[in-house]
Amino acid sequence: MMLRNLKNQTLLRCKAHTTDVRTSGRMLVDRKKRALALGALLASALALGGCSIADLPLVGTPAGAPERPKEAGAYLPVHDLPPDREEVAMPPAERAKIQDELIAARDRQASAAAAKASAAK
Repeated sequence: MMLRNLKNQTLLRCKAHTTDVRTSGRMLVDRKKRALALGALLASALALGGCSIADLPLVGTPAGAPERPKEAGAYLPVHDLPPDREEVAMPPAERAKIQDELIAARDRQASAAAAKASAAK
């Protein structure tokens, strides 16, 4: 009988010991998950709140910043074209002169690069 009680007490101690280990292991995992979830929540709150941090009463806007308009502005008129010009932007004679100057400069640079390449060999 005594032997049976001793075995039962040992068995109870072992069960209690293994239960504690399982619980503490589970609690460690739960803490890690909780810490990870809180970290993700904090990161997303900072990322989403970063756009409106200047509106906070404690932070405010920078000293040199212009005041915000009372009403939000409308979209820019991207489909509105400017009126046609009444005069030509550049006369054809001046345009031809500039094109000739650019062609001459290109030819000078090409010949200088070719001379430099043949001198390097």
